[in-house]
Amino acid sequence: MKHWLPGLETLRRYEAAWLPHDIFAGLVLATMLVPVGIAYAAASGLPGIFGLYATIVPLLAYALFGPSRILVLGPDSALAGILLGVIAPLAHGDPVRAVTLASMMAIVSGTVCILAGIARLGFVTELLSKPIRYGYMNGIALTVLISQLPKLLGFSIEGEGPLRSLWAIASAIVAGKINWVAFAIGFATLMVILLLKNSKLPGILIAVVGATIIVGVFDLGTLHGVKVLGPLPQGLPAFVIPWVTASDIVPVVLGGCAIAMVSFADTSVLSRAYAARLGDRADSNQEMVGLGAANLATGFFQGFPISSSSSRTPVAEAAGARTQLTSVVGALAIASLLLVAPSLLQHLPTAALAAVVIAAALGLFEVTDLKRIYRIQRWEFWLAIVCFVGVAVLGVIQGIGLAIVLAIIEFLWDGWRPHSAVLGRAYGVKGYHDITRYPDARRIPGLVLFRWDAPLFFANAEFFRERIQEAVATSPTPVRWLVVTAEPVTSVDVTACDVVAELDQTLHAQGIELCFAELKDPVKDKLKRFGLFAQLGEHYFFPTIGVAVSRYLDINNVDWEDWEDQPVQASEPVASQNIKSGP
Repeated sequence: MKHWLPGLETLRRYEAAWLPHDIFAGLVLATMLVPVGIAYAAASGLPGIFGLYATIVPLLAYALFGPSRILVLGPDSALAGILLGVIAPLAHGDPVRAVTLASMMAIVSGTVCILAGIARLGFVTELLSKPIRYGYMNGIALTVLISQLPKLLGFSIEGEGPLRSLWAIASAIVAGKINWVAFAIGFATLMVILLLKNSKLPGILIAVVGATIIVGVFDLGTLHGVKVLGPLPQGLPAFVIPWVTASDIVPVVLGGCAIAMVSFADTSVLSRAYAARLGDRADSNQEMVGLGAANLATGFFQGFPISSSSSRTPVAEAAGARTQLTSVVGALAIASLLLVAPSLLQHLPTAALAAVVIAAALGLFEVTDLKRIYRIQRWEFWLAIVCFVGVAVLGVIQGIGLAIVLAIIEFLWDGWRPHSAVLGRAYGVKGYHDITRYPDARRIPGLVLFRWDAPLFFANAEFFRERIQEAVATSPTPVRWLVVTAEPVTSVDVTACDVVAELDQTLHAQGIELCFAELKDPVKDKLKRFGLFAQLGEHYFFPTIGVAVSRYLDINNVDWEDWEDQPVQASEPVASQNIKSGP
């Protein structure tokens, strides 16, 4: 029970000295959570009040199930693009239907995370490489940015997808639909947020409160058509089961799974970073359960999918948070606002909310590290660009699907077409090395030393056969032995063993003995079960390359003079008095 409910364990060992810090940090956090929650709800195509519902419930759920002491969960800009991409085509402008769809996506996401955490699959997000993560996050950031431009400019558009939205925005601008007063307020809000971003001042709070006061005092909503939030409904979120139609199931499930992947990738990275800073142990599986519980809870209480926040968590830390009681205080403060003063934010302009989201979207873009990747490895850079274009052109869900497919292909590629090398004796360098790297390396007459740098399995078995036959065909002398230097081979399967057996027969018909050196014991055990030891002969499996070379020289009476400055290892037999074998 303690393992699955970390919050109870924290409560059991809670120290009274922490309480003032947690209360203060919770109140400070609430001032940021309110405008951000409303803004991200609007960015997701939902009424603003549901952003507060999706803030209150997850904070309470994660405080009980989450392993991190200060991680803050709630609506997130990285998920807004995914939500909007699923909800907008299905809801057709109906806010009730949009909320139902979003809540069901939260339930799907939460269920996936909980099941994955219980199954201890917290490692799965590690399959997404950094270039792929950069690509889809840049695509999501662009999608969110484009979706908020009309609100910043004071008009609305009809269009689904980034490219159509851009065309609609350009058409509206040409038609003169910009509300310059709303744009001035939104742009000023954005500038304040960006200028105060790296300061200790609460930039979002200052900017949003300032914009709200200006609009309210000068009645800009009535006089100049500046769109405002309006009064929020009074009361707390209610328990509701979000029923969706059969036609909605597939996009909602796909969207929920995509959100589970994205939110946990971000949450796991953030939780590990803060665990290291606080001297705690990171538990990725329990982190997945905590995130899942928060999403599941918010899905049943009129919320939408949430994630950890890299902007709000530092606020809690800087305010002195000690435990998740900070999140509980923040949630209670927001609940009090809804019960006591729901009209407090009625003059909050939507242009200011758009500025909040745009500022967050700008923070999602990764450019500096992509430049570094471009310098280091061009193909990974272009992989990131493909993911970026996929999200921007195809849509968020399709783009993330493309990113996952590319991640799997990238994962398999090194094993599917791995590096291999023919080895020779390089002067002045101990051991045997790739002859393409050492063109002057000498090769022992009649012996091919072939290194395979990957596990040997069904996907690369035929490639293994081709490379060995190529090595035999390009040997400068007739081949008698081919020794596979197999230290990098960490596994072998049935398909690969059958290919090796067939290869042995082919080579044997050409008068060539197939041998292995430096094979790991677990792999060797598999070959014994597959019968390859009996077929090849146990005496053709050598513990080191040096032993294989010495045995070859001895059996075949090859005249081979090693480099004079290379000593013979004591453990290796010497073929004769005047022949020195390599180490």
